[in-house]
Amino acid sequence: MADTSLVLQARGITKTFGAVRALTDVSLNLYAGEVHGLNGENGAGKSTLIKIITGFHKPDEGELLLQGENVSFARPLDSQNAGIATVYQEVNLIPERTVAENILLGREPRVAGILNKRAALTQVQEILDRYALRLDPKSKVSELGLGMQQMVAIVRSVAFEAKVVILDEPTSALNGYEIETLFSVIRQLRDEGTAILFVSHRMSELYELCDRFTVLRDGAFVTESTPSKLPRPALVKAMLGGVDLEEGVLDRDAAQQRIDAISTHDVGLSVRNLNWSTRVRDVSFDVRKGEIVGLLGLLGAGRTETCKAIFGAVKPDSGTVIVDGAPLRKATPSGSLAAGIAYLSEDRRTEGIFPGLSIRENMTAAILTRISKLGFVSRAAQNDVFREFSDELRIKAAAPDQAINELSGGNQQKVLLGRWLSLGPKVILLDDPTRGIDIGAKAEVHRVIRELAKKDIAVVVTSSETEELLALCDRLVVLSEGAVTGEVFPHEVDYDSVISLLSGQSAATHTMEETA
Repeated sequence: MADTSLVLQARGITKTFGAVRALTDVSLNLYAGEVHGLNGENGAGKSTLIKIITGFHKPDEGELLLQGENVSFARPLDSQNAGIATVYQEVNLIPERTVAENILLGREPRVAGILNKRAALTQVQEILDRYALRLDPKSKVSELGLGMQQMVAIVRSVAFEAKVVILDEPTSALNGYEIETLFSVIRQLRDEGTAILFVSHRMSELYELCDRFTVLRDGAFVTESTPSKLPRPALVKAMLGGVDLEEGVLDRDAAQQRIDAISTHDVGLSVRNLNWSTRVRDVSFDVRKGEIVGLLGLLGAGRTETCKAIFGAVKPDSGTVIVDGAPLRKATPSGSLAAGIAYLSEDRRTEGIFPGLSIRENMTAAILTRISKLGFVSRAAQNDVFREFSDELRIKAAAPDQAINELSGGNQQKVLLGRWLSLGPKVILLDDPTRGIDIGAKAEVHRVIRELAKKDIAVVVTSSETEELLALCDRLVVLSEGAVTGEVFPHEVDYDSVISLLSGQSAATHTMEETA
């Protein structure tokens, strides 16, 4: 490491949004010449802390020190001018401008107020050579691949002597070569004495790059340590907290009897060698009819991406999906629906509900062709569907024409479940179905999921809460960095095997055939 002086300190940072406390007494120390990993699951407070450091938010309590001096940023530009550069996973460049124009935007060399193009190109070429990037300064950004666009964004941020560089999920859409190029740039920045804050959900990247870790959980500081003192299993424990395995299926004998019974069922869903971008890597697993299979993994492990690739919400690069013995011919949402696959997104507000429509209209949105004649939707048929599934799912609503955005989160989720149940699916993919709902609503959703399994539907469910999957599922398929690392039964699993699998290490794999 080139330098070990303390560059940036966050001390006792507390931030509240309304009734939600996002950060409580959080501290962070960034040293020159170090790559510092900021770790934590969804909701840990990482994004809020970064936004405070970069001037998007002001803390309610606490202080920021830059090279020992107290600083307060009223806006992001203040943070940038102080020498803090941030690169987000969504590249923020001007596509139809050149590489040189993007890198020098707002800092172009001028003579008597006129742009000096030759000097600009020379300056940018020197910067690109400094980081061994083979890019033409005159190329349009829109002509570059995503990885090289990310490089341009980083170079733009660090070209003018940034003291601190914050990289928020910079590798999320990059391929292997692009990641290696990025890592080379990060190492050079570190060797030059830059303090780097690195956010990634890929364990391999954290342990390859980082000199130090800070772990947050539920908006609170957990620990600051080094990779050698905080190996992968210990890091996962710090991020997740204690996993109460007894919250799972307590009657182990009953659980084993259910597993034995399910093992005689036909396979409802078979996924073979599924690949998509860098997010889903050779994923294979089966789900029997009436079985609830959980996709277990840390944030960024590929849970959502796997569901979307199965459903065709993203087009897989390769692989096969088989529903009830028949290969899925069209990897599209319409093709999946026709084959009997339903998908409930984790983001119900943007990918689920139609907020301006009624409960009745939301629930019947997927079957309009079935309940329409000559282009007119049958209101009576809509009401029949509403009555059937509002009773079955115990939806608490005043009337079928009530606006869906007036319902609680749990009841909105039940309406969306009713939408897919009205199709009579063979397979249902539930991506974090209890996200953002209260404990009582969560229990109701669990009841509904178990009822789905009783109808011989093959159920795949994800959750950001390990305890939830242990309590709900018959079997867990464990993902790490987009690949399957193991398979366990909740009633057989112990704490250490869960942590080992979540951290990407090998562990004993229990298959359905072994227990049949």
